[in-house]
Amino acid sequence: PLIGRLMFELPEEMGLIAVAVRQTQGKGRGGNVWLSPVGCALSTLHISIPLHSNLGQRIPFIQHLVSLAVVEAVRSIPGYEDIDLRVKWPNDIYYSDLMKLGGVLVNSTLIETTFHILIGFGFNVNNSNPTICINDLIAKFNKEEGTELKPLSADCLIARTVTVLERLIEVFQEKGPNGVLPQYYKYWIHSGKQVRLRDEEGPLAWIVGIDDFGYLQVHQEGKGVESVHPDGNSFDMLRNLIVPK
Repeated sequence: PLIGRLMFELPEEMGLIAVAVRQTQGKGRGGNVWLSPVGCALSTLHISIPLHSNLGQRIPFIQHLVSLAVVEAVRSIPGYEDIDLRVKWPNDIYYSDLMKLGGVLVNSTLIETTFHILIGFGFNVNNSNPTICINDLIAKFNKEEGTELKPLSADCLIARTVTVLERLIEVFQEKGPNGVLPQYYKYWIHSGKQVRLRDEEGPLAWIVGIDDFGYLQVHQEGKGVESVHPDGNSFDMLRNLIVPK
């Protein structure tokens, strides 16, 4: 894509973002297709991260920071704190633990001592199909709580997401994973959950958290805590499985 070529031509201090009203070839992880109806917030963002920095040494964490930034973009607005938007490891945005309404895809290229990162993110803002959208959640909240929160626009939420992401990256660079993990755990859907590993007959394990490199930590009885790599495994919410891809 154009942004992938442009990112190497720009001065290092200049950011680059592409915003689409509609995508015709949206991609997800592992070759999945990402549906892109009108009403979905769709962006590709370029950032540069020094290799010899806290985040440069833990690049898989970026997808977690972006997912968190999307959730924070909504839940940090006064009055919107209880909209039940959450993060699912490694790269999804969910309504509670019920339905996916967004996702993140990160590609990184290391040139000399700088990572050039392309972050694609999409989340449903004003489109009820194919699953549910943020403005549906706001309408539901208004009905249940008697509030009058206004619907949000895709442009506003993309801008807020980028602003929150910049702040999260700054904190991570300064303090490492522990600077952002309390915030991440506040919104993630896995706390205390039990899962099966590999298949429906596989061993039971408890989800513990994520390690310093962004890998999921699970505790299997008799085997202690082990880390699960995001690129080799997928979290199947419907069947409560962590399965190799």
